[in-house]
Amino acid sequence: MRKSTHIRADFTASLVVFLVAVPLCVGVAVASGVPAELGLVTGIVGGLLTGFLPGSSLQVSGPAAGLTVLVYEAVREFGLSALGALVLAAGLLQLVMGALRLGRWFRAISVAVVQGMLAGIGLVLIAGQLYALTDARPPGTGLANLGGLPELAVDTIWSDQALTAAAVGVGTIAVLALWPRWRRGARVLPAPLAAVALATVTVAALRLPVARVEVEGLLSVVQPPDGADFARLLGVGAVGTVLAFTLIASAESLFSAAAVDRLHTGPRTDYDKELMAQGAGNAVCGLLGALPMTAVIVRSAANVRAGARTKASRVLHGVWLLLFVAAFPEALGVVPLAALAGVLVYSGWKLLPVREFVPLWREHRGEAVVLAATAVAIVVTNMFEGVVIGLLMAVAKSAWETSHAHLEVTWPEDDEAGPLHVRALGNATFLRLPRLLDQLEALPRDRAAVLDLSGLRHLDRACAAALGGWAERRRPAGDPGPGGAGPGAVPGPGPGPETGPVPGAGSATTTIAPQSGHKGG
Repeated sequence: MRKSTHIRADFTASLVVFLVAVPLCVGVAVASGVPAELGLVTGIVGGLLTGFLPGSSLQVSGPAAGLTVLVYEAVREFGLSALGALVLAAGLLQLVMGALRLGRWFRAISVAVVQGMLAGIGLVLIAGQLYALTDARPPGTGLANLGGLPELAVDTIWSDQALTAAAVGVGTIAVLALWPRWRRGARVLPAPLAAVALATVTVAALRLPVARVEVEGLLSVVQPPDGADFARLLGVGAVGTVLAFTLIASAESLFSAAAVDRLHTGPRTDYDKELMAQGAGNAVCGLLGALPMTAVIVRSAANVRAGARTKASRVLHGVWLLLFVAAFPEALGVVPLAALAGVLVYSGWKLLPVREFVPLWREHRGEAVVLAATAVAIVVTNMFEGVVIGLLMAVAKSAWETSHAHLEVTWPEDDEAGPLHVRALGNATFLRLPRLLDQLEALPRDRAAVLDLSGLRHLDRACAAALGGWAERRRPAGDPGPGGAGPGAVPGPGPGPETGPVPGAGSATTTIAPQSGHKGG
């Protein structure tokens, strides 16, 4: 009885996921500058192959909006025929990383970098699809697309055809936003399919002069890469693109897996196996010359909410996609491009952390800066360089935060002319050296000082040399200096000989702030 219940639930869920996947697969392909059928090919492989493999039991894989910008740039630079070689190389790299059990390490990537990456993708995606929303062609790069928006607005106002297409696209966005509020309708049709279907029917009924999806046929668009395509992988630009495919697809898939795990109580994700499943899927997509795949949170969430119990639901959704492509390929030719652009604009907007950014700025300002810088870097440069800049900023932020060090100064109460006792605590690295030296130089220059470094957990060479030089200059008269146990001898962190005597219990101790030279209480 329980098995039959699972079969019925998985069957129903697979139909829901199929209805969500069709417009998204087609929309991502068109936005990526490749034939619409290639998006469906990737969705089929994501269902029939990746869906069957172990890893995450309920998340669904296919072409994702997160890779749209990168695919578009790759196709423009290397050509459509080379796309398969790039995707195949990325898939093989994912397989190797999964075999080396590196999947779990993707969870160590800064969340701010991932959110910034998605935000940057969202901005570039929206900027590019606003042109498709009016049946216009985008200038090219993300920055150029953003800069050309004022001119696009003027051109749209003076063109009846552009205004018509824009009305179709805006109407699609409105349906996407409002449809989920009609719970009865949302249970029957997913919002993306309802929006595209309504736009298609409206355009056909009113015979509106808008551009439609161009259909080439499944067999004609599947082009396995040849030797010349693989030779292009030797270039620096191609290597960077492969690494970007690998990093972004893997990170997005594994973060999606973590999010899906929070939506259900079934088996948890094995990250290494999931990475290998994604790699196998991308390798096959590469052999077919199709789009790269990732695990997609929209389809995965729809799968869980529809009541899926096992991986059978995602495998079946691949079957339905295959049957649709085989039996109804002409159905794609009646879909208006403006409607698909509306779906992608809405998807890009959902990638922007609009609500989360203000609380993040208030509570973790450094994380917010990394997020914003990553997004801006992606818009200004490209996907790969933007992500690298974000990762470097996250590492620098972490290094700055973990290198916290401060000084405690003890002022002798019974001897106003006696030496000050300065104790350093924390992690003294070159990042904190300017601040430490500012605090030391702020101390009264007419008083000798004894520097104690035994409270440091870490002391790098730059700090050791600088602090040793300061201690040498400020040691009390008659102190043995570097050769003895006095302040001139700068020890390593942790327990060990101090640079001077430990002050007595009757002394007063304070922590000095930067630039503060006043006496502590």
